[in-house]
Amino acid sequence: MIVVGAVAEALAWFVVVRGRRSIWRTLLPVLGLMGVAALVTGSVRTSPRVTFAAAVVVGVAVGGMLYLATRVFVQAVRGWTAFQRQSVNTYERRGNLSLSSALLLSVGVSALGEELFWRGLVQPELSRAVDGRVLGAALSYLAFVAANLPSANLAILAGAVVGGAVWTILGWWSGGFLASVCCHGAWTALMLAFPVVRRDGDRIGP
Repeated sequence: MIVVGAVAEALAWFVVVRGRRSIWRTLLPVLGLMGVAALVTGSVRTSPRVTFAAAVVVGVAVGGMLYLATRVFVQAVRGWTAFQRQSVNTYERRGNLSLSSALLLSVGVSALGEELFWRGLVQPELSRAVDGRVLGAALSYLAFVAANLPSANLAILAGAVVGGAVWTILGWWSGGFLASVCCHGAWTALMLAFPVVRRDGDRIGP
């Protein structure tokens, strides 16, 4: 299931990029199914190593800090034309979808599905398989980044590399997916509600 899920996400990105398909109709259903598949295994846990409240509070707080760090980074590389263009393209994938619909789909399907699968299922399973939480976390992180490589988008890859590292650490800390999904969800919501680039691509910044 782990291999099938990782390949499915990579293929979905390939179809979106090469086939110019809608991300909402291609990638999101795949991520949603990945999350459902993880739940079906019955092995997904919320936060066995920390309290439920701690996982939520820390996850949301780190998500806010990750968003601020993203704004700082984007401002620092405002002269990087390729990154700027691909960042704008990422926002333009929203199309005419309303903000509320985009938030519901991105947080409630995409972020939740990814975290259920990668931090809820893959990371703990690999940790048990290699008999080591650190090595298991590292392997799941590398697999997550690899699954996002077909996006061929610098902004998305930066999110996978940096965000993936943060979500993996939160999964390692909490022992489950709750902290990471709160972080991923908060970051995604802020990125949509308060874009770090202008959709017309004229300027980076607020």
